[in-house]
Amino acid sequence: MKTTINNWRFVIILCLTLVLAPFVPEPHIFGKVRWILGGAVGMEPMDWFDFLFHGIPFFLLLRLIFIHLKKKFFSSKQTLGAK
Repeated sequence: MKTTINNWRFVIILCLTLVLAPFVPEPHIFGKVRWILGGAVGMEPMDWFDFLFHGIPFFLLLRLIFIHLKKKFFSSKQTLGAK
């Protein structure tokens, strides 16, 4: 499981399918985000679950980017300190 959620290809495919589904007329997550930014009036538990379901791949992608940048930053810092 750990290797799956750390696999760039898998997470990008999830983002392209779940986050952007349905593609027409607009991605579902955009409507949910607008609804939440508008105060989330009338949102039911199923709407919140739907938002989380469509948003999790995006957060996994952000997590991978953060881990990658953290490794890059700290590995260069350790290399400088070793010299």
